[in-house]
Amino acid sequence: MPKTLPDAAVTVIIPSFNRAKTLERALNSVINQTRPAVQIIVIDDGSTDGTQALVKEKFPQVDYIYQPNQGVSAARNTGIRLAAQQQGHHDWIALLDSDDEWLPEKLEHQLAAWQQQPHYRLIHSEEIWIRNGRRVNAMKKHRKQGGHIFRHCLPLCAISPSAVLLQRSLLEEVGLFDESLPACEDYDLWLRICHREAVLFLDEPLIIKYGGHEDQLSRQYWGMDRFRIQALHNCIENESLNQADRQAAITMLLYKLDILAKGAAKRNQYNAVAQYEHLKASYSKDSYT
Repeated sequence: MPKTLPDAAVTVIIPSFNRAKTLERALNSVINQTRPAVQIIVIDDGSTDGTQALVKEKFPQVDYIYQPNQGVSAARNTGIRLAAQQQGHHDWIALLDSDDEWLPEKLEHQLAAWQQQPHYRLIHSEEIWIRNGRRVNAMKKHRKQGGHIFRHCLPLCAISPSAVLLQRSLLEEVGLFDESLPACEDYDLWLRICHREAVLFLDEPLIIKYGGHEDQLSRQYWGMDRFRIQALHNCIENESLNQADRQAAITMLLYKLDILAKGAAKRNQYNAVAQYEHLKASYSKDSYT
């Protein structure tokens, strides 16, 4: 029998766009959790591949919502707003990308860890990476951590959405995913959260991340640092950021601007070079003291 833990109503949100083949695997991994969720929401972001038929026929217990294609941020936000209609003091949101998979004890282990350390409002975990059908080891720069990890989050996304379990109240305080960002929207949200409070990390793999397929966002957009720069700018402008973290964010922003400027110069994109150099100059002059 599944174990029950009090005060922990979990809503799972799965955005999907033309991923019926992998969505079935993702949904089965949620259904088979040893600690069940109280609600599973699939946000179909304009699919044309039979996603609706799959969910309706094979997963009648799932709440299926269709919306015209607006991107992953808008899809996740739709699910979060629906979850906000649920009642409960300790409501949790769990995110799962439709091409990933949870291991069976994911929710149970995360909630058990929270019961031991209930001051945390975001819990994430280690992960298994599969690329083109083969297991691979994550590079050092992708190493996951817990605690006050804001500066660890600055170079690149340090938390996988599919690994996250977070309290709904946290999103009510920091805001939802930025729908103006076509990519790196998760990087942006983790910066907003991690400059405010520590996160709990479980050093055990609780999810499987699949990569190498053509519809990954990282393969659809060149120069992902373009979007990280926007997120860093937004973070630097946040008045609640302390001075040391603000300076660290400025240093990272200048570093990323320098990389983009050099790349644009190699491609003879002189207008872009001028734009990046102008931004570098403006941030270099402003100490934000």
